Amino acid sequence: MRKLLVHSLVTAAVSLVFGTASAQDLNSLIAGAKKEGAINSLGMPDDWANWKDTWAQITKTYGLTHRDTDLSSAQEIAKFEAEKTNASGDIGDVGQSFGPIAVKKGVTQPYKPSTWKDIPAWAKDEDGHWVVAYTGTMSFISNNKLVKNPPKTWNDLLSGSYKVTVGEVGVSAQANSALLAAAIAKGGSEKNLEPAYKLFAELAKQGRISTIDASVANMEKGEVEVALMWDFNALGKRAIIDPALFTVSIPLDGSVTAGYATIINKYAKNPNAAKLTREFILSDAGQINLARGHARPIRSNVVLPKDAKDKMLPSEQYKNAKPIQDFDGWEVTTKAIPRQWQEQVMVYKK
Repeated sequence: MRKLLVHSLVTAAVSLVFGTASAQDLNSLIAGAKKEGAINSLGMPDDWANWKDTWAQITKTYGLTHRDTDLSSAQEIAKFEAEKTNASGDIGDVGQSFGPIAVKKGVTQPYKPSTWKDIPAWAKDEDGHWVVAYTGTMSFISNNKLVKNPPKTWNDLLSGSYKVTVGEVGVSAQANSALLAAAIAKGGSEKNLEPAYKLFAELAKQGRISTIDASVANMEKGEVEVALMWDFNALGKRAIIDPALFTVSIPLDGSVTAGYATIINKYAKNPNAAKLTREFILSDAGQINLARGHARPIRSNVVLPKDAKDKMLPSEQYKNAKPIQDFDGWEVTTKAIPRQWQEQVMVYKK
């Protein structure tokens, strides 16, 4: 793995010389990061997309200390904005739709990694303010001891007796995307979540929406029956707890695939370390780490080892999963979700 990292960084240096990526010399970046001595992240905990291995390699290779504060996408941006020059976070990982929001709020700074040309145009801000590193697809995760017939479609949710954990709707990119996935399956779109609100309103009327956090601890205690999560998150938690205890599947009638992007704090106290972290995440080694965390790397030219490929669900499960296409429409819609969720769904919660 270390040889792979060195190869990636040597390639990066060559790219920089020919001006195909960042204008900042990589050696200066490494030196600056080592001088800073730390990297503080938001929303990048060890058990999400295998950040654990990424942080271990970054801290070992560059001698940095690391601390993460686990927050939702909206909370990360709010923290950047509130703290300004008293920043406690250098870099964050947010749902792709939150990237443009962070840019509009003026809380990011750009950095184009040396692998910039390998990243699809749809997956990056043209100036480098946000860059998608991996994608996830909305899935169901069911506790096999508590749910005898794990749901395979969104309609199956309505006929069950179990509670459904959705997450922090209006705050979390994952929870918001669960609404979009349900809407798409039922004929909606990035601009029309009405089919999803109707479905979840029915679950609320049945008293079957759970507000408990689908954390590893709560799942281990059997407090989560069915939860809506990104596939990489569900598969990761299943692997941590007990692979035989949970069923993870992509809704057969439709789902949504979306990216997660790094944003670098405009006011970062460790800006070089933050840029170097993005550089590593988009390197071959960083992309393989994400794959080992069940996430799908954004760079298609990275050769994944067999152990990483084996962590994915069968490709046929993704046949009805669609990528977010109307990002402008989705950005507008996400702003209305907190109020609409309360007015159209939680008003019925028993």
